[in-house]
Amino acid sequence: MINRRKFLKSIAGSLVLAKSGILLPKTLLAQSSQMGPPELPQGALEEAILQALPGKKPLIKRTYRPPNYETPVQYFNELFTPSEVFFVRYHLADIPQVDSKQWKLSIGGEAIEKPMELTLEDLQRDFEQVEMAALCLCSGNRRGLFKPHVPGVQWGYGAMGNARWKGVRLKDILVKAGIKKEALEVTFNGADGAVLEKTPDFKKSLPVWKALDENTLIAWEMNREPLPHWNGFPARLIVPGWTGTYWVKQLTEIQAITRPFDGFWMKAAYRIPKGKFPIVDRFISQETEINTPITEMVVSSLITNLEEGQKFKSGQPIEVKGIAWDGGYGIQRVEISTDGGKTWQEAELGTDAGRFSWRPWNYPFIPTEKGKYTVMAKASNRLGQTQTFELILNPAGYHHNVIQRINIEVI
Repeated sequence: MINRRKFLKSIAGSLVLAKSGILLPKTLLAQSSQMGPPELPQGALEEAILQALPGKKPLIKRTYRPPNYETPVQYFNELFTPSEVFFVRYHLADIPQVDSKQWKLSIGGEAIEKPMELTLEDLQRDFEQVEMAALCLCSGNRRGLFKPHVPGVQWGYGAMGNARWKGVRLKDILVKAGIKKEALEVTFNGADGAVLEKTPDFKKSLPVWKALDENTLIAWEMNREPLPHWNGFPARLIVPGWTGTYWVKQLTEIQAITRPFDGFWMKAAYRIPKGKFPIVDRFISQETEINTPITEMVVSSLITNLEEGQKFKSGQPIEVKGIAWDGGYGIQRVEISTDGGKTWQEAELGTDAGRFSWRPWNYPFIPTEKGKYTVMAKASNRLGQTQTFELILNPAGYHHNVIQRINIEVI
């Protein structure tokens, strides 16, 4: 395996063709900061390389099988994340190439009166089409920043992306299929599968109220193009405001059921300690006395154009840029500190693409004194929720929204 150090030594031209057939860019970003923040475990930084999956530009590889690749932060300076650099997250390694002409979506379960199968053409012809901007964020984004470290993919900042999604409302499909009032949850399965027989199938469920929410979609377009293979072609579930674990890719089956779904990825995985986070949306039928399924995203922000240790000249104007998001309640303000948190000033919010989209912001300032500056960003939403100064520990490494700190130097 080529690690970052060996890879940087070996590169000399433009591209290397690996045995896997994947093109490795020789010019490789070269800057270690592009492999993730320095707080990541040393092993994660050592093993990180930029790798281009077919149809994608180079992304930061965290694991290859199953494929888990994050987006370099510089791409987050755009309102919408280009599809070719949108992060890739899979739990299972068998990811088939799906023929959209042969693809069918099955709708059934004991709480459905009229089971049916829909083709992609059926979806596009028989239901109202809607488009929505929404952030897709992996539940474990920033897990690699946890101290002490916790198991799982050691993500930095880039396991997320903001896109325009086009499709149909899940609600319209369930109503047409005759969802019964006894329905408690709705389950979702995709075409991806496990390599080993005993690995649990990646199957998720939503409470019926969330499945019937008008913002929950089945989408076939991303940024006004067909979904990329690695992002769920030909159709995937879109659950705006909730973390990416529910956004099932390569969707093939929907079932409405009258009992709590007990599959591994609901009953045992993607859970947070009960009562530790300021969560509004609850998944009550899946709660236990000690934990609950992760649901909505917590308020957070990211500085997207500064790097740790970056140098500026005294008197040089600096524009701090970034993005902020939450679970869909809306960003109220972003505050910036350039003195390590002693004082805070409000940043200017940019384009509002909807309450489920991230919100860009910027803050210009001119340092007049030489020395080190600690730049921090703190977002708050319309519910009054804000980011934390201290990490809220949890075993799976979810909901890291600690206020970011970047040290720069003025010379």
